[in-house]
Amino acid sequence: MTGGTEKLRAAVVGVGYLGRFHAQKYKMIPEVDLVGVCDSKPDRAEEIAKELSVQAIPTYKNLVGKVDIVTISASTVNHFEIAKFLLQNSINVFIEKPITVKSQEAKELCEIANYKGLKIQVGHVERFNPAMISAQKVLNNPLFIEVHRLAPFTPRGADVDVVLDLMIHDLDVVLALVRSPVKNVSAVGVPVLTKLVDIANARLEFESGTIVNVTASRVSQTTTRKFRVFERDKYLSIDFGLGSVDLLTKTGEWSGGIPPLNHESWSLEKGDALLAETRSFVECVDQNKKPIVSGEDGLAALQLAEKILENISARFAQG
Repeated sequence: MTGGTEKLRAAVVGVGYLGRFHAQKYKMIPEVDLVGVCDSKPDRAEEIAKELSVQAIPTYKNLVGKVDIVTISASTVNHFEIAKFLLQNSINVFIEKPITVKSQEAKELCEIANYKGLKIQVGHVERFNPAMISAQKVLNNPLFIEVHRLAPFTPRGADVDVVLDLMIHDLDVVLALVRSPVKNVSAVGVPVLTKLVDIANARLEFESGTIVNVTASRVSQTTTRKFRVFERDKYLSIDFGLGSVDLLTKTGEWSGGIPPLNHESWSLEKGDALLAETRSFVECVDQNKKPIVSGEDGLAALQLAEKILENISARFAQG
C-alpha cells in the first residue's frame, strides 16, 4: 500500500522497555492499525497486548500476510534473523539501532530490501531530536567535533559493547554532518562492569580534514549527552538531554581584549523524537519515500563502529 486510504497494518517484535514505547507510538498514529505484538517472553507479550487492546502473537513468523510494517526492538543479536525473514516475506521494517551486530548482515538486509522494493529504517533517534534538527540549519563545514555520551549502567543494552550500545548514536549523527569518508581511526576502550567494552573513546579523521573526538560510557554516575561543533568563525554546542543549543559566531577581527562574538542560545521543547521517527517511517512506506535514517545509513554507522572496535582490540593485543 502506498498513498492509499487504507491503514498500514503494523506490529512490534520485542516489547521490552523500549519496544513497549514503540507499540504505544503506533497506537497514536491514525494512519496505522497496530495488529499485535510479540516477544520471546509470552507473558510480556500478553501484558502489552492487553494494555494496548491488540493481539499477542506467538512468533514473528506468524506475522506474514497480516502486516505491512514491523518494528524490531528485540535483542541486537536477533535483529538480522528477524529482519531477514520479514523482508523476504515482503514486510517493511523499522530496526532499532544498531541495525545488526555485523556489517555483513546489515549489507545483506539492504540488498534484500532494495531487490524487493521495501523500506528499512534504523532507530537512530537523535536525527529526530528537535535540538539536532535546529542545529543542522546553522552548520556548514564542521572542522572539529567533540562528543560525550555518558550514562549510568543499566543491564538493558549490555548484550553488546558500549560502542554499539551508545556511541553508535553519535557516529550516525557525525556521518550525517560530515559526509566524507573516514581516513583514520584511533580508539581505546575498557571493560569495567561487564566482559565487553563499557567506556570508549575514538579519534576520527575524515578525508575532508574534519577531526572528531567521541566518548561513550555506560559506567558514569550522571547522564551527559553533549555535542560540540567547531567551524571557522563559529562554535555550536548541543545538549541533547536538555534540548538546548548555544551558538557563538565571530562578528569581526580580534584585536585584543574580549573577542567580537555574537552569542545566541535557544531551548527547544524536547518533543517526542520516537513518535517523530515512527511517523516518518510510516510516511516513507505510505508515500514510497527514502527514510531519513535508511538501512544504508545504519550500515555506515555500524561499519564505523566496527573500525573503532577493531582498533580497540588491536590495542589490547599489543598490550
